[in-house]
Amino acid sequence: MKVLVINGPNLNMLGIREKHIYGTETYADLKNMIHDYCQKEGIEVDIFQSNHEGALVDHIQTAYFNETDAIVINPAAYTHTSVAILDALKAVNLPAVEVHLSDVGSREEAKHNGTQYEQRISGVYRSTGIFKRKISEITITYYKR
Repeated sequence: MKVLVINGPNLNMLGIREKHIYGTETYADLKNMIHDYCQKEGIEVDIFQSNHEGALVDHIQTAYFNETDAIVINPAAYTHTSVAILDALKAVNLPAVEVHLSDVGSREEAKHNGTQYEQRISGVYRSTGIFKRKISEITITYYKR
Protein backbone atom coordinates (compact mmCIF):
# COMPACT_ATOMS: atom_id res chain seq x y z
CA MET A 1 0.00 0.00 0.00
CA LYS A 2 1.18 3.50 -0.89
CA VAL A 3 -0.18 6.60 0.86
CA LEU A 4 0.44 10.30 0.23
CA VAL A 5 0.19 12.56 3.28
CA ILE A 6 -0.22 16.21 2.23
CA ASN A 7 0.17 19.07 4.71
CA GLY A 8 -0.72 22.64 3.81
CA PRO A 9 0.45 26.09 4.81
CA ASN A 10 2.11 26.82 8.13
CA LEU A 11 2.19 23.22 9.34
CA ASN A 12 5.97 23.47 9.07
CA MET A 13 5.65 25.90 12.00
CA LEU A 14 4.20 23.34 14.44
CA GLY A 15 5.81 23.70 17.84
CA ILE A 16 6.31 27.42 17.21
CA ARG A 17 2.89 28.77 16.28
CA GLU A 18 -0.13 29.00 18.59
CA LYS A 19 1.09 26.48 21.12
CA HIS A 20 -2.16 26.81 23.05
CA ILE A 21 -3.91 25.23 20.03
CA TYR A 22 -1.26 23.01 18.45
CA GLY A 23 1.02 22.20 21.38
CA THR A 24 4.78 22.00 21.38
CA GLU A 25 5.36 19.00 19.11
CA THR A 26 7.06 19.98 15.87
CA TYR A 27 6.43 19.17 12.23
CA ALA A 28 9.46 16.86 12.41
CA ASP A 29 7.75 15.06 15.32
CA LEU A 30 4.61 14.63 13.21
CA LYS A 31 6.58 13.28 10.23
CA ASN A 32 8.51 10.87 12.46
CA MET A 33 5.30 9.59 14.01
CA ILE A 34 3.77 8.96 10.58
CA HIS A 35 6.94 7.31 9.23
CA ASP A 36 7.24 5.06 12.31
CA TYR A 37 3.63 3.97 12.08
CA CYS A 38 3.80 3.29 8.34
CA GLN A 39 7.03 1.34 8.67
CA LYS A 40 5.47 -0.81 11.40
CA GLU A 41 2.42 -1.46 9.19
CA GLY A 42 4.34 -2.04 5.96
CA ILE A 43 2.89 1.04 4.28
CA GLU A 44 4.92 3.09 1.82
CA VAL A 45 4.38 6.76 2.64
CA ASP A 46 5.23 10.04 0.96
CA ILE A 47 4.87 13.05 3.26
CA PHE A 48 4.75 16.45 1.61
CA GLN A 49 4.24 19.95 3.03
CA SER A 50 4.09 23.25 1.22
CA ASN A 51 2.97 26.79 1.88
CA HIS A 52 2.11 27.14 -1.81
CA GLU A 53 -1.20 26.03 -3.29
CA GLY A 54 0.23 25.11 -6.70
CA ALA A 55 2.86 22.84 -5.16
CA LEU A 56 0.13 21.00 -3.25
CA VAL A 57 -1.90 20.59 -6.46
CA ASP A 58 1.17 19.33 -8.34
CA HIS A 59 1.87 16.75 -5.65
CA ILE A 60 -1.73 15.50 -5.66
CA GLN A 61 -1.59 15.10 -9.43
CA THR A 62 1.76 13.31 -9.27
CA ALA A 63 0.26 10.84 -6.79
CA TYR A 64 -2.00 9.53 -9.55
CA PHE A 65 0.94 8.77 -11.85
CA ASN A 66 2.98 7.27 -8.99
CA GLU A 67 0.25 4.67 -8.38
CA THR A 68 -0.57 6.01 -4.94
CA ASP A 69 -3.44 4.13 -3.28
CA ALA A 70 -4.82 6.90 -1.05
CA ILE A 71 -4.34 10.48 0.11
CA VAL A 72 -4.45 11.84 3.64
CA ILE A 73 -4.68 15.63 3.44
CA ASN A 74 -4.55 18.44 5.96
CA PRO A 75 -5.25 21.44 3.73
CA ALA A 76 -4.69 23.76 6.71
CA ALA A 77 -5.32 27.38 5.69
CA TYR A 78 -6.72 26.16 2.35
CA THR A 79 -9.47 24.15 4.05
CA HIS A 80 -12.21 26.63 3.15
CA THR A 81 -10.71 28.46 0.21
CA SER A 82 -8.88 26.28 -2.33
CA VAL A 83 -10.96 25.29 -5.31
CA ALA A 84 -7.71 24.22 -7.02
CA ILE A 85 -6.93 21.58 -4.39
CA LEU A 86 -10.50 20.31 -4.48
CA ASP A 87 -10.34 20.07 -8.28
CA ALA A 88 -7.04 18.17 -8.07
CA LEU A 89 -8.58 15.66 -5.65
CA LYS A 90 -11.51 15.22 -8.02
CA ALA A 91 -9.21 14.85 -11.02
CA VAL A 92 -7.07 12.06 -9.56
CA ASN A 93 -10.13 10.31 -8.08
CA LEU A 94 -8.12 8.56 -5.37
CA PRO A 95 -9.62 7.72 -1.97
CA ALA A 96 -8.91 10.70 0.30
CA VAL A 97 -9.37 11.58 3.95
CA GLU A 98 -9.14 15.08 5.38
CA VAL A 99 -7.49 15.51 8.77
CA HIS A 100 -7.00 18.48 11.07
CA LEU A 101 -4.76 18.92 14.08
CA SER A 102 -7.38 20.94 15.92
CA ASP A 103 -11.16 21.01 16.07
CA VAL A 104 -11.60 23.52 13.25
CA GLY A 105 -15.35 23.85 13.79
CA SER A 106 -14.90 25.09 17.33
CA ARG A 107 -12.57 27.89 16.32
CA GLU A 108 -13.21 30.80 13.98
CA GLU A 109 -16.86 31.45 13.05
CA ALA A 110 -16.07 31.19 9.33
CA LYS A 111 -14.99 27.59 9.84
CA HIS A 112 -18.19 26.32 11.47
CA ASN A 113 -19.88 25.11 8.29
CA GLY A 114 -17.61 22.18 7.50
CA THR A 115 -15.15 22.10 4.66
CA GLN A 116 -15.46 22.25 0.92
CA TYR A 117 -13.60 18.93 0.64
CA GLU A 118 -16.37 17.00 2.37
CA GLN A 119 -18.11 16.58 -0.99
CA ARG A 120 -15.11 14.67 -2.39
CA ILE A 121 -13.41 12.86 0.45
CA SER A 122 -14.11 9.66 2.34
CA GLY A 123 -14.05 11.21 5.80
CA VAL A 124 -13.00 14.13 7.95
CA TYR A 125 -11.09 13.64 11.19
CA ARG A 126 -10.49 16.49 13.61
CA SER A 127 -8.29 16.33 16.65
CA THR A 128 -8.87 18.28 19.81
CA GLY A 129 -5.16 18.95 20.15
CA ILE A 130 -1.87 18.34 18.40
CA PHE A 131 -2.22 15.02 16.61
CA LYS A 132 -3.25 13.15 19.79
CA ARG A 133 -0.84 10.45 18.59
CA LYS A 134 -3.65 8.60 16.82
CA ILE A 135 -4.95 10.88 14.10
CA SER A 136 -2.53 9.68 11.43
CA GLU A 137 -2.91 6.06 12.47
CA ILE A 138 -6.69 6.30 12.24
CA THR A 139 -6.66 7.84 8.80
CA ILE A 140 -3.97 5.60 7.35
CA THR A 141 -5.55 2.47 8.81
CA TYR A 142 -8.83 3.55 7.21
CA TYR A 143 -7.41 2.44 3.87
CA LYS A 144 -6.15 -0.91 5.06
CA ARG A 145 -9.70 -2.22 5.50
